[in-house]
Amino acid sequence: MSDIHTGSNREVNRVAQWAAGRIGRSAMRAVIRHPNMELVGLHVHSADKVGQDAGELCGLSPVGITATCSIDDLIQTRPDCVLYMPEGYDIDALDKLLNAGINIVTTRSEFFYPQGMEPGLRQRIETACKNGAATLFATGISPGFSTVVLPLALSYISRQIDCITIDEFANIPASTTPKMITDVMGFGSPAKEKFDPARLDHVATGFSQSLEIVTSAMDISLDGFKSEGEFALAEEPVELPNGYIIQPGTVAGQRITVAAMSNQKPVLQFRANWYCTHALDKNWELGDSGWRVQVEGDTPMDVNISFPKSGESYADQMSGLTAHPAVNAVPYVCKAAPGIVTNAGLPVIAPIIG
Repeated sequence: MSDIHTGSNREVNRVAQWAAGRIGRSAMRAVIRHPNMELVGLHVHSADKVGQDAGELCGLSPVGITATCSIDDLIQTRPDCVLYMPEGYDIDALDKLLNAGINIVTTRSEFFYPQGMEPGLRQRIETACKNGAATLFATGISPGFSTVVLPLALSYISRQIDCITIDEFANIPASTTPKMITDVMGFGSPAKEKFDPARLDHVATGFSQSLEIVTSAMDISLDGFKSEGEFALAEEPVELPNGYIIQPGTVAGQRITVAAMSNQKPVLQFRANWYCTHALDKNWELGDSGWRVQVEGDTPMDVNISFPKSGESYADQMSGLTAHPAVNAVPYVCKAAPGIVTNAGLPVIAPIIG
């Protein structure tokens, strides 16, 4: 089967990719194969990727698009939209893209809900959107689908909801790079008295913003958010794919809860259960990678979602879960009014299959 589909009469969106990590590569494959998208540019940070063909970087045939580290070169490709997927974010780069009239779909969790954003960041983004008549939208799998689309869909048949609890289960070594596991997420580190407040704040920022989209749509008045972090220790050695050993007595499980509070009770909460092994010193109920959503109210539900293996590697399959919602959103964002938009302000996003 050819990598590139043609023959559709729908409008074609010119798309540029920002960052070519695991999620970025999944996004590029989806764009290249999309019947109504054209990959026109690729921005990378690693010097060894500069000059390489975007198709080859994501495991496909060459497409004639050369990776660059210059934002000016990317802007000159005249994309309708940039898929912005780096590990951090560069406000100057975002400002420049939006001022140039380029729409952005990002998987960065700092941009889900304007009212929940840091005020200075929000003001700068909204000003750039206005100046360039451009739109920014944040989405992904988690936060994103699991914390916005899924609870909204499951609440569809309810008239009274007391609380929705979303449990995420993630076998971290199966879907994340070893460097991310140890250097960023802190697995394998010695036990501490308290959960790392910086990590808790980082996770809580994105998830609270996405949860607030739901509570706002339901017109629920909130007292605020409550966040809690816990960790569990390995009871036996755990070897990561790069050979690193998580030693017994070091962190091998993390549980982070972000709860939207109303009348001092949680009404919508997300609980991340991230683990490197089931052999932990805490008696946590750990499911396979996926979600369990419990709805308490006049139509109680207990819904489990898991991920049967596809033909891709498990790592690529998991990264596709984050990349595909962003790719699917491109045509909707390109037609949206300028500004920061959320799922609640867009039509129902459906993929174009072809």
